[in-house]
Amino acid sequence: MTQELKSLPKTLAEDVARNLVMVARLLDDDPERAYAYSRVALRLAARVSAVREAAGFASYVTEKYAEALTEFRAARRMSGSVELWPVMADCERGLGRPERALAMAGAPEVRQLDRAGQVEMRLVAAGARRDMGQPEAAVVTLQGPELGAPSSQPWAARLRYAYADALLEVGREAEAREWFAKALEADTAGATDASDRLAELDGLEFVDALDPEAEDADPELLGAEPDEAARARTDSEPGEDDAEPDVAVQRDTADADRTDTEAAGSAEAKGAADPAVFLDSPFLEPGAAAATGEDPVADEGEGGDVQPAQDAGESGDEAVDGGR
Repeated sequence: MTQELKSLPKTLAEDVARNLVMVARLLDDDPERAYAYSRVALRLAARVSAVREAAGFASYVTEKYAEALTEFRAARRMSGSVELWPVMADCERGLGRPERALAMAGAPEVRQLDRAGQVEMRLVAAGARRDMGQPEAAVVTLQGPELGAPSSQPWAARLRYAYADALLEVGREAEAREWFAKALEADTAGATDASDRLAELDGLEFVDALDPEAEDADPELLGAEPDEAARARTDSEPGEDDAEPDVAVQRDTADADRTDTEAAGSAEAKGAADPAVFLDSPFLEPGAAAATGEDPVADEGEGGDVQPAQDAGESGDEAVDGGR
């Protein structure tokens, strides 16, 4: 690509290169933005094969198969390479023409592909067979020595996964499970969902422990033993006879109130009838407050000390002195 861009003026080459870099960065995560950058590069340098190829892939991932096929054909004419042959055939599938894809799979260009390209072509041909309602033929198309290739091959996981999926469609579940497991073994990059397919075949269900909707899920699915989950619920959920922590604090406070009130009542019973008895106490009984006309509300000062309430004016002081 760098060599091709050297044919452009320096400033233009830099602008095209920036757009192509953005296409490469966004192609997987944000294909629509990648497509927009590819169109800019295409307007700037439509006669560069690398630009046409990038525009083709951006159209392909956004399912604009007619545009993609046009760009791939142009790139192939400019470069003379056949490496785009499998993806061109897959565009034919996307346009609803699986017969053309199969015809391309048998074309002489396939023999010019490297091993990875031939595997890709086989995947496209099997997909075309399934599009045409021929699942058994799809299984046969995928069979070959490549299935036994080392797991380190970059295409091994996808080939094994496609074979397992084709087997499952024709009802060969046991074999499908075996090949899903082999696909998972080769899929170090996480390109397939082989692990999910295996779990589905084994009747397993994964639950996200962080999902709020999973609160009512079976504890066994969350990885907890039933007895442990029951004990956790028992510890965290109060019963009818259990008091909430706030209620317990309120009860302790009420008991303290009753203790102080009973002490004040005892003083009154012993003959301390003057108002000073109640004014010196931070707690004033409602009955005594009504009888004396005193305000039972106490102000809490700094440091947590409770100040007794007194009537405004000097009359309160005189009443206290008179009582003493």
